[in-house]
Amino acid sequence: MFEAGRSPYLVPYDGSFRVSRAPTEVSKKQRLGKKDAKKRLKELVKEISHLQQILWARDTRSLLLVFQAMDAAGKDGTIRAVLTGVNPAGCEVYSFKQPSALELDHDFLWRTALRLPERGRIGVFNRSHYEEVLIVRVHPEILDNQKLPYEIDLKKVWKERFASIRAWEEHLARSGTVILKFWLNVSKEEQRRRFLARLDEPEKNWKFSSADVKERGFWTAYMKAYEEALNATSRSWAPWYAIPADDKPNMRVAVAEVLRDTLASFDLRYPEVDEIEHARFAEMRALLERE
Repeated sequence: MFEAGRSPYLVPYDGSFRVSRAPTEVSKKQRLGKKDAKKRLKELVKEISHLQQILWARDTRSLLLVFQAMDAAGKDGTIRAVLTGVNPAGCEVYSFKQPSALELDHDFLWRTALRLPERGRIGVFNRSHYEEVLIVRVHPEILDNQKLPYEIDLKKVWKERFASIRAWEEHLARSGTVILKFWLNVSKEEQRRRFLARLDEPEKNWKFSSADVKERGFWTAYMKAYEEALNATSRSWAPWYAIPADDKPNMRVAVAEVLRDTLASFDLRYPEVDEIEHARFAEMRALLERE
């Protein structure tokens, strides 16, 4: 079963992660200038594209990338930038929003289970099943609409959901789905600047939502929810990475490096043709050359 490699952004598995100590900016030692970051990302994207082709050909593993963040942290842009070179036939991106009536008629993991990547493919969740222990935790009144069969105990429900998530993700890992989870850690001040930019620049107006600004009032509650969720569910087979998100170019490089390193750790090779099939190559070549 997959085990995560080393990374300065890996959330430890012992419950010691603290949001207050997690950087929102890459350290000076690791930070690249904008031009160098773009060059590095281009190199990584090329490697990822090559490795993804072999992943597709091997058809034995799948890779699931989960992105969670506060609004304006850069999820959409990061997904686009990091996966720009990947064959679209081998990659699918799903954005999970407010659950539909049909989804509410099932357990909270059902709708994400439907969107899991097939073997050989990369799946991307832009938000995910973790919304059920993040936004729902900050706004527990949402539980009233979830048709739960028992009386809700807020002291137990989150622990129960963490247990369900851990068990589900471990099952997926045993079945060949490698899960990488990225929390893009943007500071409150940087989020404020990005919201203002959405108001100031006409081409970004469509991104602005008054609801996003309203959620800023729950910042402390969200940070507490993230801290507990990451501590409860970061495991070697389904690790969380707390990626500094105030500097978008360096954030994208950090995500791409984790993805590249993970794919490289699979020791991927193109499938080998068996001896019987290989022996027929000369026959097939002769037939083609006579046409």
